Amino acid sequence: MESKLRIEAQHLRKHYGDLVAVDDVSFQVLQGECFGILGPNGAGKTSIIRMIYGFSPMTGGVLKVFGLDSRKNMRAIKAGIGVCQQENSLDPDLTVRQNLEVFARYFNIPGPVAEERTEKLLRFMALDHRQEARAIDLSGGLMRRLVIARALINEPELLILDEPTTGLDPQSRHQVWSRLEDLRASGLSILLTTHYMDEASRLCDRVMIMDHGHVLVEGEPAELVKTHIGHDIIEVAEPTAELRTYVQSRNWRHEDLEHRMIIYVEEGNNMFHEISEICGKAGCMMRMATLEDVFLKLTGRELRE
Repeated sequence: MESKLRIEAQHLRKHYGDLVAVDDVSFQVLQGECFGILGPNGAGKTSIIRMIYGFSPMTGGVLKVFGLDSRKNMRAIKAGIGVCQQENSLDPDLTVRQNLEVFARYFNIPGPVAEERTEKLLRFMALDHRQEARAIDLSGGLMRRLVIARALINEPELLILDEPTTGLDPQSRHQVWSRLEDLRASGLSILLTTHYMDEASRLCDRVMIMDHGHVLVEGEPAELVKTHIGHDIIEVAEPTAELRTYVQSRNWRHEDLEHRMIIYVEEGNNMFHEISEICGKAGCMMRMATLEDVFLKLTGRELRE
């Protein structure tokens, strides 16, 4: 496990019968970075990570983890990764402490070592005050922290997180983020899928946005925003025909969403003053562009099943 490439995927493909879930996807995850895979439902995110941790076989391509070919060395690969799945797979009848110590047995971790690591993880994830509570009695936020703690029991070199904060309240989400930032700072490599663009912007060094099994873009969050959107966004509610004509005459980059118009602003441009003269300041708002703007521009705004 000397390779500095924690994951190397080349022309990865995954088919479920006639459904092509992942189609010619290539990417790398470096040692010590947090890499995010973003995309709408059905984009292929979960299919990719399931191939990485050996739950689902590849249809085609080359996948190496820690420099090892996943087709030949999955047992060794599994020993070096921790997985936090979307689903809560804790044993509901075991206590918080028991969930960690029992899971350690899957990695043949000796009892005294498992106890030591459990103590450390309980403190790190701020679960020590509930260590004797049954998992089923925990709040959603505490459950997710326990699932992450369990994924760390084997001291992995790569942590895979599949939508780790879905359904959590803002306070719980920020607590989880804080712990993940500490892990990244310690040098742990993290592969993250999420529907929260603010989560990806905060945690990820690089992100890959997918749709329909294909990679659309890849890069640092701030650079993607700068390249595809610009510095700021002007949002206009109920744009008038006059404004539409004016924006088109200036060849400004924009999206016309019928009852709302989004105009992309380059840094240093005084477009807001011109637009507010037409629609009135009460009808328009300028804000900083975000990764969510990039995501919606590239993948569309329609609802997905």
